[in-house]
Amino acid sequence: MFPERAQLLVMVLDLLGVFAFALSGALVGVRKKFDIFGVLVLAGATGLGGGIIRDLMIGAVPPAALTDWWYLLVPLLAGLITFLFHRVVDRLETWVVFFDALGLGLFCAVGTIKALGHELTLLPAVLMGVVTAAGGGIVRDLLAHRVPIVFRGELYAIPALAGAVVTGIGVQLGWGSLVPAGAGLIVAITWRLLAVRRGWSAPIALHTPSGQPDDH
Repeated sequence: MFPERAQLLVMVLDLLGVFAFALSGALVGVRKKFDIFGVLVLAGATGLGGGIIRDLMIGAVPPAALTDWWYLLVPLLAGLITFLFHRVVDRLETWVVFFDALGLGLFCAVGTIKALGHELTLLPAVLMGVVTAAGGGIVRDLLAHRVPIVFRGELYAIPALAGAVVTGIGVQLGWGSLVPAGAGLIVAITWRLLAVRRGWSAPIALHTPSGQPDDH
């Protein structure tokens, strides 16, 4: 396990990621015309889903989200803020995209660091970083009856993977936790925001049903 200071850093970054993702999840609930309970559930699922999946997979049970009241309070506050002031939040679309990218970067770094702290090797730890970053969004989209964003061609999981790799390698090289987490965070956020701004997307198979002409 990592020293106490590193564990505190992981928790702070984790909570920031929870808040960022919970905001984006709550806004999806508002746009889907969910009631306040639905908005709060979507905020909690988005903010905590990836971390819970990660903790269960690495054996950190019970998950931190169920043992520390901060993990329940933060998405609750994010959901209430969005529900009560959704017109303001909705107009700040650029900031919503930024918060979502921030959550992605924070979670891929935190997930990787926490997995390494539980004695996982680099590759499994990187995968846990991606699970942490993308898991909440997948749960959110499924609850909102949408195809998960990671399956729609948007560059989402790939920036998370890059951030997790940078974080994991930095930790393995003995650079502590703060510098690798910061580097991984910057890589994931920058790549995600550039992809949104410039319309970059992941390759999609152009499947044509048998017997029908390909339009491309």
